[in-house]
Amino acid sequence: MQDTSDEMLMAAVAARRQQAFRILMDRHMPRAIRVAQRIVRNPAEADDIGQEAFLRVWHKADSFDPAIARFTTWLYRIVLNLAFDRVRRPSFAPIDEAAEIESGEPGAVETIIAREQRRALQDAMARLPERQRGAIALFHMEGLSGEEAARAMDLSAKAFESLLGRARAALKKEVENIENDRRSR
Repeated sequence: MQDTSDEMLMAAVAARRQQAFRILMDRHMPRAIRVAQRIVRNPAEADDIGQEAFLRVWHKADSFDPAIARFTTWLYRIVLNLAFDRVRRPSFAPIDEAAEIESGEPGAVETIIAREQRRALQDAMARLPERQRGAIALFHMEGLSGEEAARAMDLSAKAFESLLGRARAALKKEVENIENDRRSR
């Protein structure tokens, strides 16, 4: 069953076969969590979203139609919708997070530069509208084709291409703004 296609496994999930569901989770849960984390920027929230997404896969398995979309496209749409909903909902940081202080011990120069670049990119991504974050996460970070990402976001290929272009331009501008702000300090 391990080498069975996702679509065939979904047919087994619709028939309530738990082994097929476990295989799908093993294959796709890490990616679902990564996509969610790129949107919500919180590992615990992303983990919750991944679990909620697979609960929906289990409960809505009979609504999956392989003639309309691949399983991964369907799953990405579920994950993105849950992540976008979570971002829209106000959240409160736990008080114990306020007590955490970085050690401040510098590592290798390359490590520091890489960390700063990642931080600038994450900060810039956080400033983008959620749909633009989703487009960049799916296309550039998860490696989906434009067509697959468009289907996952329920857009036409042309609309996705336009959204991705705006997202890239906005991300570039935000990264430049962050770098300029850091230089001016």
